[in-house]
Amino acid sequence: MRVDPFVQQAELTGSDGVNFARLGSAVAISGTTIAVGAVNQSVSAHAGQGAVYVFTKGAGGHSQMLPTLRLGGATVIDVGFDGPRMIDTLAAERITACVAVPAIYYYVLNHPQFSSEMVAAVRWASYGGAPIAPALVHQIKQRFDRARVGNGFGLTECTSIATFLPHEWAADHADSVGFAAPHTEVAVDQPDPETGIGEILIRGPGVCAGYWNKPESTAQTFVDGWLHTGDVGRVDDDGLVYVMDRLKDMINRGGENVYCVEVENRLIAAPGVGEVAVVGVPDSMMGEKVGVVIVPLPGATVDPHAVLVYARQELADFKVPPFIAVRDEPLPRNPSGKILKSRLRETEFGEPIC
Repeated sequence: MRVDPFVQQAELTGSDGVNFARLGSAVAISGTTIAVGAVNQSVSAHAGQGAVYVFTKGAGGHSQMLPTLRLGGATVIDVGFDGPRMIDTLAAERITACVAVPAIYYYVLNHPQFSSEMVAAVRWASYGGAPIAPALVHQIKQRFDRARVGNGFGLTECTSIATFLPHEWAADHADSVGFAAPHTEVAVDQPDPETGIGEILIRGPGVCAGYWNKPESTAQTFVDGWLHTGDVGRVDDDGLVYVMDRLKDMINRGGENVYCVEVENRLIAAPGVGEVAVVGVPDSMMGEKVGVVIVPLPGATVDPHAVLVYARQELADFKVPPFIAVRDEPLPRNPSGKILKSRLRETEFGEPIC
């Protein structure tokens, strides 16, 4: 049956008269960056009957939906994220493979409706598409207690995931995005002699040839067969890949590089902190200084001075944020769950607290 890929939801009816469009969603959200988390897959009671189809691209289709359908499973998809509906669907449809961006896991795990019993059928709980705090990885392992976890990293330009962190490595290397995927090479461009950090490059048959009718952008991004990801990271001696930051988000404080992801992963464990994002704040002397935007945990309050004390215990002096803003609203995100730091740079931080 041909389905127009531009419609939001297709009405598919199986031979037994079941309308699969009514099945709802497990973890899917629509969006443009679909490294992992655009489509949820399941091998459930509906295997072999059919599936709901929503227009998607990238890893959402290639890594989750197509393999699941090829194996005779069902894919339960939604046009948008709704937390309570997702939790209900995980339980009602007995979803076995859950794939989502970290923000969705954070929301679901902190929702009063969630319980481990509701996700008892889940055997695989994967995440990606945005940096994840190690503390959240451990929460996923604890609350999805019958599931294997894993972290995937990739770009639309490389079709699907380029790296994956398997369950056996997740606990001790929660801040890594894993090893290079089969048929994929990962390298670091011009690594720093001391830290090994540089721009992450990807090469393999899944990397596209370039951007349609954009020769200049193609020439800048695809060089000698390598995809320049725009992500800063390193590869350790075991072959584990670590993504430190986006090149455009990295803070240069008086010649010292501050990687936002590192600071965020430390401060997420500070007292009362629910969400955290780090941005550069212009400074006439240093060029930039570190600014932090925090959303408290539900029912909690955050004292910026307590966060400062915590930061000084966890971070080098030049990474400690002198600017800390606390907001009640959730952090702004795009449809795929990534934080919109361009908006957060407009935050009125006021005077530095240190």
